[in-house]
Amino acid sequence: MKAQTASSLFEGTVMHHRLRPRDHKMRYKVVSFLFDLDEIDGLAARLKLFSRNGFNLFSFYDRDHADGDGENIRTRIARILQQHGLGDCAARIELLCYPRILGFVFNPLSVYFCYQGDGRLGAILHEVSNTFGDRHSYLIPVTAETTGRNGVVHQHCAKGLYVSPFIGMTADYHFRISPPGKNVAVAIRETDGEGAFFNAAFVGDRVALNDRTLFGAFVRYPLMTLKVIAGIHWEALKLWRKGFAFHKRPEPPRHPVTFVRTATETPKR
Repeated sequence: MKAQTASSLFEGTVMHHRLRPRDHKMRYKVVSFLFDLDEIDGLAARLKLFSRNGFNLFSFYDRDHADGDGENIRTRIARILQQHGLGDCAARIELLCYPRILGFVFNPLSVYFCYQGDGRLGAILHEVSNTFGDRHSYLIPVTAETTGRNGVVHQHCAKGLYVSPFIGMTADYHFRISPPGKNVAVAIRETDGEGAFFNAAFVGDRVALNDRTLFGAFVRYPLMTLKVIAGIHWEALKLWRKGFAFHKRPEPPRHPVTFVRTATETPKR
């Protein structure tokens, strides 16, 4: 059966849970967009409430991703894949992210699903941004060994970008991802030498992408992207008041992409 390729909305919930040194939870409703990168121009031409590289109720700007230089994002991601020997994974590329809403956006994590010509998911690019304006990506191949029978992908990499002032740099990311279908789920477990200390997840249900659903999303999630970054700072204040240790910000990585040559997370079958 051919995988669904149409760009869509995914309405759902984001959850963060810090396990130590003190328990702290947050949960909020969001709407994410899944863009087939070959469809963005067509969406902008068809939809009244969506534009590419131009102001609208919802919009997508190429410069909000990758190197931030405004290059066509499809071209940029395809080149990254080619540079790391994964050129065959650029047949179709889908991006799960937040759009700009009334000109504002912040994406803590954008996920690129990179498919081979036969429709198989060949790689995932995890693009992480922090509130200091830094961005770094982790490119990880998808293999049969790291994909469960239910299609859930398990991946692992060392942390390379400073994200939160309350989390140190000596840590690892463990991704558990259900690729986009009727639903999507992206879960991250962060660990150090003492085990897991932070969990985050987004789980959403697919909704058709049209002007009616866009307007409905705006009504249900007004100024959502502004609320995301405001919420991050509000939670940081609460963590500071709870006495979480502060970690000094290091220099960002010299290279924009970390390529994980071997996947080390083996799912239970």
